[in-house]
Amino acid sequence: MDPLLQPHFETVLARNPGEDEFHQAVLEVLESLGPVVRKHQHYVDEAVIERLCEPERQLIFRVPWTDDAGRVQINRAFRVEFNSALGPYKGGLRFHPSVYLGIVKFLGFEQIFKNALTGMPIGGGKGGSDFDPKGRSDAEVMRFCQSLMTELYRHLGEYTDVPAGDIGVGGREIGYLFGQYKRITNRYESGVLTGKGLAYGGSQVRTEATGFGTVFFTEEMLKTTGRSLSGRRVVVSGSGNVAIYAAHKAMELGAQVVACSDSSGYVLDEAGLDLALLKQVKEVDRARLSAYAEQRPDASYVAGGRVWDVPCEVALPCATQNELDADAAQALLSSGVLAVAEGANMPCTPEATRVFRDGGVLFAPGKAANAGGVATSALEMQQNASRDSWSFAHTEERLRAIMVGVHERCATAADEYGAPGNYVAGANISSFLQVADAMLSLGVV
Repeated sequence: MDPLLQPHFETVLARNPGEDEFHQAVLEVLESLGPVVRKHQHYVDEAVIERLCEPERQLIFRVPWTDDAGRVQINRAFRVEFNSALGPYKGGLRFHPSVYLGIVKFLGFEQIFKNALTGMPIGGGKGGSDFDPKGRSDAEVMRFCQSLMTELYRHLGEYTDVPAGDIGVGGREIGYLFGQYKRITNRYESGVLTGKGLAYGGSQVRTEATGFGTVFFTEEMLKTTGRSLSGRRVVVSGSGNVAIYAAHKAMELGAQVVACSDSSGYVLDEAGLDLALLKQVKEVDRARLSAYAEQRPDASYVAGGRVWDVPCEVALPCATQNELDADAAQALLSSGVLAVAEGANMPCTPEATRVFRDGGVLFAPGKAANAGGVATSALEMQQNASRDSWSFAHTEERLRAIMVGVHERCATAADEYGAPGNYVAGANISSFLQVADAMLSLGVV
């Protein structure tokens, strides 16, 4: 890290003890900004780095609700409204037992830069709760969502803060949250939440957007070396929304997707994943991935296995943060991987990222590669504001154009600041410059 930036990182460590994921996200950005602050000293002199690393607002509150047995349950919820220099706070809600303030701050910090890269007028924020929707009835999920929104609603608005879904928060949860928001406010403010159902203001392609966008970015990276996804052997981690639709789009572009995973292990299908069966198992039956292999005789399920041990040319980590470490990266490198694109938020550890960079692998960080989800959320906001509805084809074309633009911004900034081909540096520099200049324009606020 540049000596000009080291004191700022030490301040982050001191002011945010124990929040390892947040520290990791800040470090990754600051390590890229040395050439920027050397060329533009005013970003340091005017304390832009300190302001950028300190959220504008952090909300923590309890969520009491009653389960089906009549027992009172208490969860903790968070909303970190990190930076609104470019527009209203925009970022998802995550329901998972691992959620704590450090996770939400890491995600919110990443969201600032991801949103800037889309070129859309949206700021960065994130939220969530340690509530686990797995195994809960629809009625329990509804009561929890209604209780959460009873507190959160006062901090939201289409010009203030616009949440969306994330891990554990899909169309069901967004519906319950929006219903309670409408009930409390007596306003049909459809632009206050994105990821809504198509029947009440949702956008075509929103379900597919993060996975599709990751693949569009990967295709753009490969084009720079005269390659494409067609005929490539692809491995995807995870089997949730992002993973399924990354596999879907990769197959449409001619790739052979042979493996995916869940928290219990991975499935290998050398003939190529049966996408219809995968969607049935995960989206309809909500079953473990082992059920896929039970219904697909030629597929094998490896309990407790590591999907990155499956040889591939393109790897798409789409599960969760820090899922791919240096050992896994080395295994992928040894198998001849050409490109890695993060469909999840920060799924590769810093050590894994270095292995890929040192090995000459095309590597796309999550803030660039998975920006398609929030970009399509912004398109949903546009449609809500204009009382309009777009076709699937039109929305997908808008998404593709946005992802091509994200790739171009990253590549151009990397070239300009002496790091050609380094998408991590390019993504961090391009987005930082946009947000920092906006912050300076708005004064000390």
